[in-house]
Amino acid sequence: MSSRETVLARIRAAVADLPPDRADIPRRYLRHAPTDSPDDRAAAVALLTERLEEYGAVVHRVGAEELPHAVPRALDDGGARTAVVPAGLPAPWIADWTGTVHEDSPPLPHTALDAVDAVVTACAVAIAESGTLVLDAGPGQGRRAPTLLPDLHVCVVRADQTVSALPEAIGRLDPRRPLTWISGPSATADIEMIRVQGVHGPRRLTVVIVGE
Repeated sequence: MSSRETVLARIRAAVADLPPDRADIPRRYLRHAPTDSPDDRAAAVALLTERLEEYGAVVHRVGAEELPHAVPRALDDGGARTAVVPAGLPAPWIADWTGTVHEDSPPLPHTALDAVDAVVTACAVAIAESGTLVLDAGPGQGRRAPTLLPDLHVCVVRADQTVSALPEAIGRLDPRRPLTWISGPSATADIEMIRVQGVHGPRRLTVVIVGE
């Protein structure tokens, strides 16, 4: 008997006494990060901040009244002079910025997107445990290309969009929408484990978290 057959035989033996209809089998999946309560928003935001900073992202936590100043400051700190914004991005977020803003409506060609310094977006949900931002192409998020070509991505996250773990996020997302999952600045490593940033997405990520 081959190793494959041995493994399959053990699996069949292990499940042999299970009923054909397994709807009554209890499923107690953990829906949130094991160390946090799903109702503890402050803990989720703190964990998200910690994870993002571990990845090399810059994180600013601000109140709602500070947001119109926080986004321009993030762009200026990143050395951006031009930025692309998707349709539906709240105008006050960038109204005070002195740089040049390009709206991605109609969609800009890739050559134009590659020439701008930054992109500013909102997000659909943020996952604290993995430090992941999820965009679903909704208002203020736009299509995927503008979030991949500019060197700097400034993403605004509301505190109430932050969940502690993946199962909570799945419940908030529509699987029929185009989902982009971002865990820190784009980076990869070659066979010698030399880390290179910006290979398949923005080299720099700044996250502005709004609220507590």
